[in-house]
Amino acid sequence: MQYQLKINGESRTIDAEPGTPLLWVLRDGLELTGTKFGCGVAYCGACTVHIDGEPTRSCQTFVEDAVDSEITTIEGAKDKIAQAVQAAWQEKDVVQCGWCQSGQIMSAIGLLSENPKPTDAEIKDYMQGNACRCATYVRINEAIKLASEKLEA
Repeated sequence: MQYQLKINGESRTIDAEPGTPLLWVLRDGLELTGTKFGCGVAYCGACTVHIDGEPTRSCQTFVEDAVDSEITTIEGAKDKIAQAVQAAWQEKDVVQCGWCQSGQIMSAIGLLSENPKPTDAEIKDYMQGNACRCATYVRINEAIKLASEKLEA
């Protein structure tokens, strides 16, 4: 079946079977490989994208459920908040293996979009659905706080 999706501000047409996870449409159909497969059950957060501005697990979102929505992947995350988060990630040297980082960054953007000055507890609570195999949680927390400071400046 053919679907029309709005991804990173562009209208894209894709052929996919109904029930295909958005993750596979993005990665295999559209070659937007920044979004990662981690667990397939929406537990780890590696597949996080924004749908209508909300962090969403693309491994458990069917392509047909994303029609008429604005989808933003890590490749399209370029607004002021995204730039602050990405700069903070680099300054705090968060990345080790990198597998979870696109999902971590997309969740951090979601957090700061909702709450520009989160406490440590609020960061931990919001980010708890994102797993990091390398356990860089302390640096992730520090990077989110730094991004928040950058947004204030």
